Amino acid sequence: MEYYINDIKKDNFEGKEVDLNGFINSIRKGKNNTFFMLRDPSGIIQCVSHSSDKNFNEVNEITRESSVNVKGIIKKDERAEGGYEISVKEIKVYSIAEPFPLKKGHKKVFLFDERHLWLRSPKMTAIMKVRSTVFSSIHEFFSENGFYEIQSPSFVGGSVEGGATLFETNYFNKKAYLTQSWQLYAEAMVNSLWKIYTVAPSFRAEKSRTWRHLTEFWHAEAEIAFKTNEDVMDLEEKLIKYIVKNVLIKNADELKLLKRDTTMLENVVNKPFLRMKYEEVIDLANKNGLKLEYGADLGADEERVITSKLDVPLFSIDYPIELKPFYHKPAADSKHVLCNDLLAPEGYGEVIGGGQRVDDKETLLKRLKEEGLNEKDYEWYIDLRRYGAIPHSGFGMGVDRLVMWICKLPHIMYAVPFPRTPRRLNP
Repeated sequence: MEYYINDIKKDNFEGKEVDLNGFINSIRKGKNNTFFMLRDPSGIIQCVSHSSDKNFNEVNEITRESSVNVKGIIKKDERAEGGYEISVKEIKVYSIAEPFPLKKGHKKVFLFDERHLWLRSPKMTAIMKVRSTVFSSIHEFFSENGFYEIQSPSFVGGSVEGGATLFETNYFNKKAYLTQSWQLYAEAMVNSLWKIYTVAPSFRAEKSRTWRHLTEFWHAEAEIAFKTNEDVMDLEEKLIKYIVKNVLIKNADELKLLKRDTTMLENVVNKPFLRMKYEEVIDLANKNGLKLEYGADLGADEERVITSKLDVPLFSIDYPIELKPFYHKPAADSKHVLCNDLLAPEGYGEVIGGGQRVDDKETLLKRLKEEGLNEKDYEWYIDLRRYGAIPHSGFGMGVDRLVMWICKLPHIMYAVPFPRTPRRLNP
């Protein structure tokens, strides 16, 4: 039977023989006894080899990050991490590691240069486990709520969020771009299936070097027929609560390793989210020391101030029309659009952007003109308003930002296995 280290901690394994694969996390060699910490995806356990053991010399040849198979007897030892220790009977070495380049005290840039090795660390392993729970929870939530999963193109011919943030590529002697969002294609598919979602990468050539921006990020997006901005906010709140609840249940050990105070996460599950009009949010920002005027866009710095004292997420609702893309439906006053940004507490800011979509041709043509976009590039999208348009709403969630907030990480780059930024393309 295949065992993991955490299996030993869950059941009564004392006196039993186990067979474990893993990496040498650290090793302390001696004449009579050699101790090493064995690591696998589930945890770490202390192992001891005695000078009388047949494999003692072989154990003394292994190095940090060598990969091994260990067979031994489980012994209870309160001094050992996790309360158990393995007395080694036999060891098989898969690979002896060369001197490992990662040590305590390295600067962040070096650690990201060595990301392929840093991912092995217990902290990064914990983050990736939380990330996995977040992704699986997204799929579970939408499946349980009757949504269909769809996929949209990565190569596109037009802009969704603004031409300045497009990655241009040569597509058989034509200009094409990497997708910023599935938005336009979702609005075609929603007419067919009514409740749809996708989880896919998006690409934005933003030169922002803030703590929460990536050039390639994972988007969880949904679109729903015959629903309003209010309806879609209700769905967003249910989704976030569902994800956070799952993380609290499934990743308690990981959150503890990351030293994450779970009080805030428990608030998110148990308390209603706040909802405030854009103007109210501006007032809140100014009460917290900012000097913002009506029409100001809210970026990372502003949202950090606005949300730093909150204990639950905040919906910032109905922005001025000039601040949002052309596909958002104008409000009755024609000065605002029916939209929402969901801001995470503790200073983390926007994790979701959503709203109601334009559902008539003339308004769409007007909005395209106001944005300076070429109508010809959006002919098929305009067709959706020519032939049986319906009211519909949706949202896009930055999954990496959500992981960053749940784990309370200092930078979004920690939340992604191999982050991409304006300065980073490798490894």
